[in-house]
Amino acid sequence: MTSILSNPTRRAMLAGAAALVASPTFALTNRQAQSLVQSLVSDINKIIASGKSESGMISDFAGVFGRYGDVPAIARSALGPPARSLSSSELAAYTKAFQGYISRKYGKRFREFVGGSIDVNGARQAGRFYEVSTTAFLRGESPFEVTFVVSDRGGQDRFVNMLIAGVNMLATERVEVNALLDRNQGNVSGLINDLNRAG
Repeated sequence: MTSILSNPTRRAMLAGAAALVASPTFALTNRQAQSLVQSLVSDINKIIASGKSESGMISDFAGVFGRYGDVPAIARSALGPPARSLSSSELAAYTKAFQGYISRKYGKRFREFVGGSIDVNGARQAGRFYEVSTTAFLRGESPFEVTFVVSDRGGQDRFVNMLIAGVNMLATERVEVNALLDRNQGNVSGLINDLNRAG
């Protein structure tokens, strides 16, 4: 299998990550990035093995996303330039709706891992970010990579993007969110309503 780290989508991932807020310093270390993802993966594996219903698992995944992901940064990056024109209340409502949407969408995807597990392989610096490679083992399927992009730009160590078998979350969600915004003719209230129903 071709490594995700050498996949062409890696360039799109880094471009999306670069759109996040810039910082003059980079204090995050290889060990810290890997430690964050090790804790994240440990929590995901516990959810996978919990035997809970789909709704219960998705609720747990929402907690994991909020605990380990830089949700405001990911939400702004997914929306792109239109985020700058939102009021603080609109941005807060959009971010909350986006978090719910992402939790449902990727929670369902991680639920497919029931009976399997995720192992952390290692971390490497990629510009101002760290890429932490993991391998997902599913029953009856070939293992595949899930790569987390980690940053401390928001003031805490958090993941700001991930690739599942080469599928770039930020690049994908930027297309999806802007398609919904276009469908609502630029109306953010309509976008928020659609995100609350999507996933």
